[in-house]
Amino acid sequence: MVEIKTPEQIAKMRAAGLVVAEIHRRCAQAAVPGATTKELDDIAAQVLAERDAKPNFLGYGGFPASICTSVNDVVVHGIPDRETVLKAGDIISIDAGAIVDGWHADAALTVFVGEGHASSLHELSRVTEESLWAGIAAMRKGNRLVDISKAIETYIRRQPLPPSGKYGIVENYGGHGIGSEMHMDPHLLNYVDRRRGRGPRLVPGFCLAIEPMLSLGTPKTHVLADEWTVKTNDGTWAAHWEHSVALLEEGPLVLTAVDGGRAKLAELGVTAAPDPLA
Repeated sequence: MVEIKTPEQIAKMRAAGLVVAEIHRRCAQAAVPGATTKELDDIAAQVLAERDAKPNFLGYGGFPASICTSVNDVVVHGIPDRETVLKAGDIISIDAGAIVDGWHADAALTVFVGEGHASSLHELSRVTEESLWAGIAAMRKGNRLVDISKAIETYIRRQPLPPSGKYGIVENYGGHGIGSEMHMDPHLLNYVDRRRGRGPRLVPGFCLAIEPMLSLGTPKTHVLADEWTVKTNDGTWAAHWEHSVALLEEGPLVLTAVDGGRAKLAELGVTAAPDPLA
């Protein structure tokens, strides 16, 4: 069953999304050489406290932090700690969430630490982020869930190949429904798997966390002994971008973007729905 939200519920998710956007802004600023991933987690906890919001990662299935910090070949679910010190040339995915009045938001971005990054890493992040927006633009009334997966995969497959020779669209991990819980039906793959069929039809009130994950090599991953950290099998580095998105009568509203996604969607010929908190 897919949970369909009312406009009032979406407004609360928008409030949670703005908290997540602030976590991202402050953590991205602090992701400099010499910073530890635990320091980033402390910043996220501070933002949540300031905004009177609750963390949805902390304690989820036993997860011990308010954000996930995934460095270099870690795709997702990296655990912040005092031992992981960022250095120039690293990339880090910062995945954050928040709860406001019982309603959730969840988003991730990839940050470049310092300088000295290969052009292939910049392109990896760009392709991942742009594929996210292609998926968001496909979140239209009357489309099916698979249309979002197809838009993400199609964008990636049309890009020039990196020096490694391929992009790996990470298998099995993907987006999800979000609302009164952080992870809800339906599961959203970042590629088309015809065995899954076309999925549910998108209607106003449908809310998704859309999150492509892309590596410079294999799509295959493994989980470390901590039972959380997901790494690429071949050690190639990965990027991760995510937004929580609500579908309204007027179109999509990107709950975790400060402007609701208006500027980026306009570039793609899509009109964002009005912001209920504006």
